[in-house]
Amino acid sequence: MIIYSGDEIEAARRSNRVVARVLDELGAMIKPGVRTRDLDAYAEARTRELGAVPAFKGYRGYPATLCASVNEQIIHGIPSDRALREGDIVGIDFGVVLDGFYGDAARTYAVGETTPLARRLIATAERAFFKGLDEIKEGRRLSDVSHAIQVAVEAEGFSAIRQFVGHGVGRSLHEDPQIPNFGEPGRGPRLRPGMILAVEPMIAAGGWEVEILDDGWTAVTADRSLSAHFEHSVVLTAEGAEILSLTASTGGPEIWAAKENPYAQG
Repeated sequence: MIIYSGDEIEAARRSNRVVARVLDELGAMIKPGVRTRDLDAYAEARTRELGAVPAFKGYRGYPATLCASVNEQIIHGIPSDRALREGDIVGIDFGVVLDGFYGDAARTYAVGETTPLARRLIATAERAFFKGLDEIKEGRRLSDVSHAIQVAVEAEGFSAIRQFVGHGVGRSLHEDPQIPNFGEPGRGPRLRPGMILAVEPMIAAGGWEVEILDDGWTAVTADRSLSAHFEHSVVLTAEGAEILSLTASTGGPEIWAAKENPYAQG
């Protein structure tokens, strides 16, 4: 478990601002007929234009700049000639390296008009993130975050994926601690200021069981139900949990007190 200094956290802010900006731009591009490899090409070119380096490309042999996971694909969907279709949902997971620090975030987008179930699934993934965020406070246990996510997901009749987890992030893309999206509260390390965490609910409309496709990367729901993914990189400061990878349109990171959290209790 790594505790980062003020200067290091500022470097993480810069990398995550690039992630947020590119995800904003990708979101505006997503529509029926767009190929996932076109999104990938744009993301790589834009990342380099902004002075950063793609974090995923070449990581453990991964061949692309972003992960584009469509419908039943949970994570690690490899961009291809596949064209998005009206009614699809697509999870875009994207990261960069800038000044030695990693930024990492993911969003799931509807492609045109989609079903009420798909819209509710996407909203639940985002809501579950914020429920987990509400537990990121000094002295809380790591599993308090996991438990809050699971409760939010299962309250809607959906499943939290168990094979993949959130993680620490900073000078490396994946650092300790691992952050499952399920579990009992009150367990694991206590949260401390200076921790940077990539909190990322991955959820399914059906069961949580996973299958890996023959490409060795793409993870799909075993029952082929729809899946959604929502992720932000978050740092715990003395003032509270700061989301580092907010959208560029918000004007940058801010402190999320409980009263500012749209899904906070009470």
